[in-house]
Parts: sequence; structure tokens; C-alpha cells
Amino acid sequence: MNSTAHVIRSIRPDEWRQVKELRLDALRDPVAHLAFLETYEDAVARPDGFWQDRASGAAVGSTERQQIVAVGEDGVWAGSVTVLVEEAGVTDVFGQVPERRQGHLVGVYVRPAYRGSGAGVTRGLFDAALAWSWEAGLERVRLFVHEKNGRAEAFYRKAGFLPTGETVPMPGSTGELEIEYAVDRG
Repeated sequence: MNSTAHVIRSIRPDEWRQVKELRLDALRDPVAHLAFLETYEDAVARPDGFWQDRASGAAVGSTERQQIVAVGEDGVWAGSVTVLVEEAGVTDVFGQVPERRQGHLVGVYVRPAYRGSGAGVTRGLFDAALAWSWEAGLERVRLFVHEKNGRAEAFYRKAGFLPTGETVPMPGSTGELEIEYAVDRG
């Protein structure tokens, strides 16, 4: 376990190599099939241009999405979360139309050495994602958690997210549970 302090910040456009490395590590995680819609094989085959676009589109200054990372004093990225902005009245990735302008947290990943370490990496990432969301004028932040990903769901609840009662059907499961953090509750 690494006990260095972490800086929680938005990524920079030129950090595409680190974005790619962390994503590939996330997709090799034993529960990746529960947490991500992409496979390692698909991601590793993507050209550098994909990763460059991904980083520049979610970097500091972007108003459509923001990728937030925890960077140790040693330069190692301990984890990441991305906020996607979903506009009210615009069809989302699941074919539904949000009633409010909201954030959708995706790509949540913390390297195993930093999970439950007491360093507060995951909580720091979520606090920063929520702060960015409120500063962007979002009214609600949501995410989806697989029915068999109990550890993640327990953290999300501890962080203040509550189930909405909505689910999204996913292959091989009864669905992913939508949980939210609304401004009027926070």
C-alpha cells in the first residue's frame, strides 16, 4: 500500500497516456465485467488518437465532461472518476430523456492498493466530482451500479447516494441500479 498524499484534480489534455494506462488497469480488475461496459481487448486495440481525444474531451476546461484523478507525490494515478453532463430534454446513453440537467458518474476506478487504505482516495474523487458538478450548475448526479457489485454500492451509499428505484437492463443481469445524489438532499 502506498501512503503518499494525493492531489485530486482534473486531467490535462496531454495526459492521454496516463488515461489509457489507468483505463487498461481498470479493465483488468477482477470485477471489471460488473463495472464497465467495455472490455480490455476492445480498449487495448484502440489507436492513440482515441485516447488523445478522450483525454482532451474530459480535461480541465471542458463543460461536457470532466475526468478527475488522484495523483500521488510519486506521480502514480491512484484512481479516477469521470462526470458526463446530461442535458435536460436530451436523450441519454440509455435512450431515456432526463428531466433535469444532471451529471452521470462513469469510469469509477481506484487501484486496489488504494482501496480502503485510509488515504481517502475514493472519497476525495467523489467529493471533487460532486463539487465540479455543482459548480457546473448540475441539479443532480447519478450513477449505475451492477446488482452484484456490493462493495461499490456500499461505498456509493456511504458517500450519500441513494437508490432511485430505476434500473437499466444489462446483458447477463436483471439490471443496474440507478443511484443519485441530488442538490436538494446534499
